[in-house]
Formats: sequence, C-alpha cells, structure tokens
Amino acid sequence: MEGTTLTWIILIAGAVIALAGWFLVGGLLGAGVLGFGVAAVVLALLDLIRPTINKRT
Repeated sequence: MEGTTLTWIILIAGAVIALAGWFLVGGLLGAGVLGFGVAAVVLALLDLIRPTINKRT
C-alpha cells in the first residue's frame, strides 16, 4: 500500500468520524468526536501536501 493511499483512507475515516460527531452524538462527547475527526482530516491533508525527501522505489 502506498503512503498516499493510507493518507486518503485516514482522511475519509476522519471525515466520517467528524460527521458522526456532528450528527449522531450530542453534547460534549459529540464535540470531542467532532474535534478528533477534524484533527484527523487536517493531519491527513498536511501529510498530502508534505514534500517527500526520500522516495524509495
């Protein structure tokens, strides 16, 4: 599995978690789940735009 494939999986999973926190879970727990999902999305996006230094083939 390539690194970008794993990053896309994490990004999609983070979006699903954030949506679940927004729509399915309420209160402070929902806010925590939403924050966790948004953090996963942001870190995955940063990983996508990060330049690669060592590319092994």
